[in-house]
Amino acid sequence: MVAPIVTGGNYLLRGLALLVQPGIRRYVIIPLAINTLLFGLVIGYMVNWFHGIFGWIDNLLPSWLSWVEWLVIPILLTTFAATIFSILSMLINLLAAPFNTLLAERVEYHLTSQLPAGTPITPAFLLTKTVPLLWNEIHKILYALFWMIPFLLLFIVPVANVAAPFLWLLYSAWMLAIQYVDLPMGNHEWSGKQVRQSLRRHRLLSMGFGGMTLLINTLPLINFVAMPAAVAGATLFWVEQLSKDQTAL
Repeated sequence: MVAPIVTGGNYLLRGLALLVQPGIRRYVIIPLAINTLLFGLVIGYMVNWFHGIFGWIDNLLPSWLSWVEWLVIPILLTTFAATIFSILSMLINLLAAPFNTLLAERVEYHLTSQLPAGTPITPAFLLTKTVPLLWNEIHKILYALFWMIPFLLLFIVPVANVAAPFLWLLYSAWMLAIQYVDLPMGNHEWSGKQVRQSLRRHRLLSMGFGGMTLLINTLPLINFVAMPAAVAGATLFWVEQLSKDQTAL
């Protein structure tokens, strides 16, 4: 059980190493710039927000309950960070969808010496695909928001709210796996439903990949390269595992 999760997480780390390969580097520049700008703005806001929250909790609790702060804050911090970075990832991928499509294509070519469509994606062709790409990203956001509601409701349900932060992390990991693996699979004309079916067939690998993506999104400095690394890692995941499902779905 543990081995597939580790293997799935390793796809992200291997994707990170691919970003410096010749023929791939130049396709990283624009996604990296978008990622860095938005993450920089959000991290600055979050630091101020958490500083205020910590002060509010400290003033709210009586001195004899100060130990509760050390229990509540890590859970609050982890849950809030996972929520923010999951939503931010959706927004970044919406803006960077055309460039991430190109990056996924280049990574696949580097790995297989073959292009998904047989010929390179030209700027003119990419322009014609921009609207469908953006609509596909919006569809993924709507899917994520639909499932977000019941998971958020768990936080206010007695007893269930104890497990809610951990279930929320699993939800976030699953959605990030869908978010990024859809890019290389979309280059092969796979529908969103087919992508999800394939990921379910490799559930532990998918959760390992999504979990590692979530983790590096929360690590300072490394999170600036999280998006292109996830695109490259998802393409590795596709080439080595998911592409074998083509005849099964």
